[in-house]
Amino acid sequence: MCEFDADGNFKMCGLSHDELAKIKHELQPEPLLDKGGHKVSKSPWGPADEIGRLNWITPESVANIMARMDGRKVFDLNVVYDSSMPSWTEAGDPPFSIWMTHTPKGEIAHGRSGYSGEIHKEYSYSGDAISMYTHCGTHIDTLNHMGYWGMQWNGWTQDEHLGSMVWTKGGSDRYPPIIARGVLLDVAGAMGVDILPDHYEITPKDIQDTARKQGTRFRKGDVVLIRTGRMRMWPNIDYLAGSPGIGVPAAKYLLEECGSMCLAGDNIGLEPQPYHGQYAPVHCYMFATAGAQIIEVVNMEEIAAEKMYEFAFMGFPMKIFGATGAPMPSVAIPLRD
Repeated sequence: MCEFDADGNFKMCGLSHDELAKIKHELQPEPLLDKGGHKVSKSPWGPADEIGRLNWITPESVANIMARMDGRKVFDLNVVYDSSMPSWTEAGDPPFSIWMTHTPKGEIAHGRSGYSGEIHKEYSYSGDAISMYTHCGTHIDTLNHMGYWGMQWNGWTQDEHLGSMVWTKGGSDRYPPIIARGVLLDVAGAMGVDILPDHYEITPKDIQDTARKQGTRFRKGDVVLIRTGRMRMWPNIDYLAGSPGIGVPAAKYLLEECGSMCLAGDNIGLEPQPYHGQYAPVHCYMFATAGAQIIEVVNMEEIAAEKMYEFAFMGFPMKIFGATGAPMPSVAIPLRD
């Protein structure tokens, strides 16, 4: 496995020139569209590719990380889904809602189950339903979520690939379980603060400084968790306002120089907000140019307290055909030394 130091330099690769050239091509794919300083990339994994860098997940890579796991403790990285939790509604998207569809007394009175009230006096029945924006809570963003100039990763366009209800390309139903080496970059901790200031933009130097302080080396295929400390505000509604996060230069550094597979944030969006004349610039770059997924609203507080900077990351995207995002239960499992 190819390893990078805190400055993004290759270390301990043991790979041939051709193998390194292939990696470089995957880190900086050929553009299909180059306009206004933005690039939409052609997938190095072929015209049928819908998962981008998740192609780096192989039976061998999964076996390697699972062989190192110390399963005596599992760290939950998820937030609780609740009707009062902060969610992205400023663009008109619905919050998480849950309601009862069947109650024990209701079934006695109305028998919606199709069975008599007398039966339900003996057999109590409850049921419920949920409604939500697919970008609520701990979730993964898919590559069809955003792009440039009407084009998404690997050349998808709404004229050709968007149906009446959903995209025909890039939904989370295509995604494998994400099992890989995880790295925590506790930027807030490295700076000696509980929470980074509102709107703060994390730079490549911040990433490098954090990695050095932690003794962290990057490897191709890492899922990198970036802690701003924002989760300390959850579930207060102020969690949403003025979020800090990484800028495009830091995202490029992690993806193009350090070989990261996915980036995760403890905020509602990976980049600082508001966007100031742009719209989700890190999102658009990561999806359309780099073919890399974003994981949002990840609770890193417990692993940060343990100073667990390397671990097995396991995420299980809900398989939703054509979705631009999906809930993704995720855990961190310690590794043996």
